[in-house]
Amino acid sequence: MSTGYVLAIDQGTSATKGVLLDGTGRIVRAASAPVPISYPQPGWVEQRAEDVLESVAVAAASVLEDVGAGEVSAVGLSTQRESALLWDLSTGKPVDALLGWQDQRAGSVCGHLQDRRERVRQITGLPLDPMFSAAKLSWLLDRHDPDRSSARAGRLAVGTVDSWLLWSLTGQHRIEAGNASRTQLLDLRTGSWSPELLEIFNIPEAVLPEIIPSEGELGRITGGPMGGLNLRAVLGDSHAALYAHGNVGTAAKVTYGTGSSVMQPATDPEGDDRPTVCRTLAWADPRPQVALEGNIRSSGSTLTWLAELFGTTPENLSRLAGESSSDGVHIVPAFGGLAAPWWDENAQGLLSGVTLGTRLPQLARAAVESIALQVDAVVRAMGGAGSILADGGATSSDVLMQLQADISGVPVRRARERDLSAIGAGLLAARSAWGVLHPLSYDDFHPAGSSADLRAAWLGAVRRSRLARLDGE
Repeated sequence: MSTGYVLAIDQGTSATKGVLLDGTGRIVRAASAPVPISYPQPGWVEQRAEDVLESVAVAAASVLEDVGAGEVSAVGLSTQRESALLWDLSTGKPVDALLGWQDQRAGSVCGHLQDRRERVRQITGLPLDPMFSAAKLSWLLDRHDPDRSSARAGRLAVGTVDSWLLWSLTGQHRIEAGNASRTQLLDLRTGSWSPELLEIFNIPEAVLPEIIPSEGELGRITGGPMGGLNLRAVLGDSHAALYAHGNVGTAAKVTYGTGSSVMQPATDPEGDDRPTVCRTLAWADPRPQVALEGNIRSSGSTLTWLAELFGTTPENLSRLAGESSSDGVHIVPAFGGLAAPWWDENAQGLLSGVTLGTRLPQLARAAVESIALQVDAVVRAMGGAGSILADGGATSSDVLMQLQADISGVPVRRARERDLSAIGAGLLAARSAWGVLHPLSYDDFHPAGSSADLRAAWLGAVRRSRLARLDGE
């Protein structure tokens, strides 16, 4: 038991959460601030970097109200990962929008690098895909510094959300090692920027942040509601959730958010190579922990899309999904292509099996099924799991959790603590400051029947989604 508090900030896609952890690792106060998202063109997903920074300040100020600065021992930060931006070092202002991790505008960059696809995967553990930061950063530099003169002269900086926040809060151009591994510019074996990849993507090293460990003395916050506090931990949001679960053993960790991240610690960091999922650096504290990961672009956002379409809420859709069968209706939410285990940026969003009798309950059920079925496809690509450890906002749906158990055929253990990305960052900061860890508690869902026919039918819909573009040519 330690005295005082740790502040954890979780900067996510649609909102920034702030939580205050006490000396046992329990949340004693929480707040949230929304972050607007815009979709200016098909396949474009962007935010204002200033809005992201402001949301951090709002969430922190709310949590720290009436809390003395001397009562907070450390700050932990978790962030959305592959989102990328470019800013002017002299003014501190972004020169373009923050390109969201779902953004697909850099597909042309990847298209010109197809002959380097295998080499990129060998170095980074990641498939060549516009989801990752490297292609986005190359696109931004092509647009604003085509000859790279400003980048080489040190007038511009590039980074992910964590490096933007580190620079804004501490004045240092840095990036945490796990987030750096998601840029597709890091050599996973050396933990350093790869000169070969920098040449492939035409990104001068002078524009990149310094790579730092995930925990330690990472900087003193210089102003705002957190001014004077010490930053002691930084993690990518999915990595933070994995850290919060502790020793997961043979389980797969699934974070159900806007998209979903399925992760397992790699037992053999060098040899455990599965081409349809990623190898990534989960954290470096300072010893590196490599993990297998499969990314799903649209899970919770599928429910949000359907809810907005029908003027209802995701919570109501989840309720309707528990009251009806999908009656053969399938949704393949390839709104920006499909990520793991297909990695097909040209896949098309698909709604199939619709009849005159199809109503909102069937669509709701199909949307929820699409989340569980995508997760199941990734878990199987990883070689299976003894159980699934679930966290994230969408886990509030008992319907989804039971469907996941039935479809995957393994127990699903839902963390009772909902804000696991924030908790993970806070626990790493607390370990750095106090040496404390807090075990989680779970609700368990056990398989109650086979869903082999559903899985087979949905995979058929996925095949049609991937063929749709070719059939139309």
